[in-house]
Amino acid sequence: MDLATTSLNVFVQLADVIFERALENADTPARSSGLFKVTSVSANTGEQHQYTEIDLELYADYKGEGSQAGRANAQQGYTKTLTAFRIAKDISITYEMRTRNRYPDVVNRLTSLANLAVRRMELDLSHRIGFGTATSYTDRDGRSISITTGDTLALFSTAHTLNGSTTTFRNRLAGNPVISRGALEGLERLAVEQTYNHLGELVPVTPGFYDILFTTADPTDVNAAREYLQSTAEVEGPNSGVINVYKGKYRHVMLPLLPTTAAGAIDTTKRHYWGIASSMFSTAHLDVWEESHLKTPSADQGEDFSTDDWLFGVRAGYGLAILNGNWLRVSTGDGSA
Repeated sequence: MDLATTSLNVFVQLADVIFERALENADTPARSSGLFKVTSVSANTGEQHQYTEIDLELYADYKGEGSQAGRANAQQGYTKTLTAFRIAKDISITYEMRTRNRYPDVVNRLTSLANLAVRRMELDLSHRIGFGTATSYTDRDGRSISITTGDTLALFSTAHTLNGSTTTFRNRLAGNPVISRGALEGLERLAVEQTYNHLGELVPVTPGFYDILFTTADPTDVNAAREYLQSTAEVEGPNSGVINVYKGKYRHVMLPLLPTTAAGAIDTTKRHYWGIASSMFSTAHLDVWEESHLKTPSADQGEDFSTDDWLFGVRAGYGLAILNGNWLRVSTGDGSA
């Protein structure tokens, strides 16, 4: 294509195509992990959504002959309000790019633009797990972000509370070991023995309740997870008859941005974070008011007077909240108490 003779209107059409193709190929491990429940929000429905929990008691009571049946108890859990915010970034397509037919530079800029909002959403989602030991953090824009669950505690806690009972539970494994078979069984035991509803009743954890095994991108942890989930034994081999009890039990999710600072730089203190989670019972919410989209210049105001550049931008809007810590069990992998 001869960019030197291309009008702004035609160039905008080209930019739309390049942008959409880049979005289709964008990597979204956190958003697509199943850890977060993603909801598309309709326009003109406000800037906040409130999430709350309602638990019913688990067991029926004995009913004597002719006696009245008891009413099931219901208990409201915790409530979190999710508020929308917007992210944005602009780039310029310079006069020199257009008039000197630097088509690869144009494609690279528009492709990069498409990924900026996607990556920022991935960073924000990953930090909800990566900063799970804290109640707040300061993001890359300098904003103080509260990340408490409904009980005002950090997502990873040894004493999460319930709204209708004095019972507490932990979702952080004692000793915080690195991933191993023994540590994985420790997380599973924690899930079996400390998953409660808000009435303080033990919730039966059946196969399939927890379906996600997540790690960072650390090669040691990734390889260990894959060995547990994918290894097989030959029927006629030395280990014939051995069954891999973890095969098909979990889906491995790798979160490469989990062990990062607020700015997105590597944070090696988090390299061994890992855990199990339930996609069905997750209370981590991502509400999307505005999917990542291209903002294009108008025909009559498309060129900057001083630079002769054509400006393009990416915009997106979303909100995040996690209601409780009862759907995941974690270890920070640092051996801390």
